[in-house]
Amino acid sequence: MTPTCFEVEHDGGVAHLRLSRPDELNTMTRAFWSELPAIVRELDAAGETRVIVLSSTGRHFSAGMDLAVFTGGGGDLTGGDAASGGRREEGRVRARLRQTVLMLQDSFTALEQARMPVLAAIQGGCIGGAVDMISACDLRYCSADAFFVIQEINLGMTADVGTLQRLPKIIPDGVAREMAYRGNRLGAQRAREVGLVNEVYDTHEDLVAGVLDIAHEIAAKSPLAVWGSKEMINYARDHSVADSLNHIATWQAGMFHPADMIESFSAKADKRDPDFEDLAPPPTSF
Repeated sequence: MTPTCFEVEHDGGVAHLRLSRPDELNTMTRAFWSELPAIVRELDAAGETRVIVLSSTGRHFSAGMDLAVFTGGGGDLTGGDAASGGRREEGRVRARLRQTVLMLQDSFTALEQARMPVLAAIQGGCIGGAVDMISACDLRYCSADAFFVIQEINLGMTADVGTLQRLPKIIPDGVAREMAYRGNRLGAQRAREVGLVNEVYDTHEDLVAGVLDIAHEIAAKSPLAVWGSKEMINYARDHSVADSLNHIATWQAGMFHPADMIESFSAKADKRDPDFEDLAPPPTSF
């Protein structure tokens, strides 16, 4: 697959995905929704990528959903028109719309399900569906000109692709509710204050360089240990402390082996960088 919405570069264990439609404000076209999960799952399956950096080009990170997703060529994704040109039965239309929303959600859930961390580098506007996307990333960083808007409320609809489910677990509930109800801009410094982003960089160039540096630092760690950390943090977010403690005990019983620890100690003693084995590709068939 040759992406039309992304450029992909590899540097060691870091894969850099750049939204590449700056003249169109990197809006999320039909192709976007299939390309993003396909790229992420391909990287995950290969086992060689240890960190994904998601950045963008142009003035804005992304202006969110391209309305042509629902109304453009190729038919209406809501299923309103049958192949014959007639109107489908209303229950089937509604069922098709639900399937469409679930499919769009799955595009961003792929970021969360990837075995490696996903770091977002955000400049300019992060609007509507872009907030859904960065909410599914592990870490977020931005430039000083960045702002975040849950734009759906300004269009008369409820955000439905992950923002309202993930954002209140990243930032204080009251801040998330205010963004969702008012549709106001959250600026870069305020985003840093409430914990939406980890750091604010002066410029877009500084932002990308800084996030890539962080990505390479993470990529130098044991990929199995990093995967386990991501798995445990995500699980703990959605479960009780007791359930999460039980989960890590079970994980360690199967996944913990001393080889990576021995390599860490040996590398430190030898004054060299550790050399960890890549993750194994997951099975594709029985």
